[in-house]
Amino acid sequence: MVIKFYKFMLNLKYLNPYLYTSMIYMSLVRYLIRRGYQSIPTFIGALLFMFILVRVLPGDPARLIAGPEALEEDVQRIREQLGLDKPLYAQFVDYVMTLLRGDLGTSIKFRTPVINEILHRLPYTIALALVAEAIAVAIALPLGIMSALRPNSKLTYVTSVISLIGASAPIFWIALMFIYVFSVSLKILPSSGADSPRHIILPATTLSLLLMGNLTRITRSSVIEALNSNHVLTAMAKGLRDRVILIRHILKNAMIPIVTIMGLQVGSLLGGAIITETVYAWPGIGSLLIDSIFFRDYTLIQGIILFIVLTFIVINIVVDVIYALIDPRIRDVLWRVS
Repeated sequence: MVIKFYKFMLNLKYLNPYLYTSMIYMSLVRYLIRRGYQSIPTFIGALLFMFILVRVLPGDPARLIAGPEALEEDVQRIREQLGLDKPLYAQFVDYVMTLLRGDLGTSIKFRTPVINEILHRLPYTIALALVAEAIAVAIALPLGIMSALRPNSKLTYVTSVISLIGASAPIFWIALMFIYVFSVSLKILPSSGADSPRHIILPATTLSLLLMGNLTRITRSSVIEALNSNHVLTAMAKGLRDRVILIRHILKNAMIPIVTIMGLQVGSLLGGAIITETVYAWPGIGSLLIDSIFFRDYTLIQGIILFIVLTFIVINIVVDVIYALIDPRIRDVLWRVS
């Protein structure tokens, strides 16, 4: 059956390419719908775990709102207004019903809708994530490819050092060193805020160093694995140009793990680079999460974590679609299982 299926798809690809393309895209749509349904249990489990974890945090938001000198009656009245006097299961049911209405709730600290606070900070986090990932990709991919093509060269040792720094150096230490060198000593870059494009240079560079370690290592190992594959050795034996072999045979087959790590990195950055945003006072999702934890703002914490969970789910689905666009073998598998 499998052989007949591949023969059918191969004949269809050359006899009617438009029908073949439409069938492939239909299979992608069916796959996306199925992945969406499969993500529902993950989402519900993360929602329940998040709700319980937030509730076991020490501290009482009602006490923080009322102040240290408030009477117990005033604190209890605030608890009733916030619904914190109800049992946990009742609070969870209320929260789920609120979510089903498309409402993330109202922030305890800011007294504004949670979705408004997230959307206000989201552009800063997206800008930081895209700039940091762009810097990391622009440096890590060429380094990883060249070090794989030229083993035992000086470039290989440079790549190893970058990978080691990215994997072992604490991100807060790198951020503090950047502030000391470029802001305190040289006075050429601002150390905090987001008032101009210059403010994004230090936090984006700090994050890119963290991303470059894994990305360089994965790129190098993937290219080395592709170099040793049979089809690349066959292409070399046929006398194809090195550039053609690199683009059509090596990089195309090495991109799957690279796309995976890039997707995970973008997902984690969109969830908020907590330490970097806190050190540089960058007004993104990460710093908002820290502020909400300190204030015990339950609804805001839940909304941010919910956004992070949804971000990772969407990123994973997008990465799977990119797999299918890169590798025709994955497209055929999606067609069979859809």
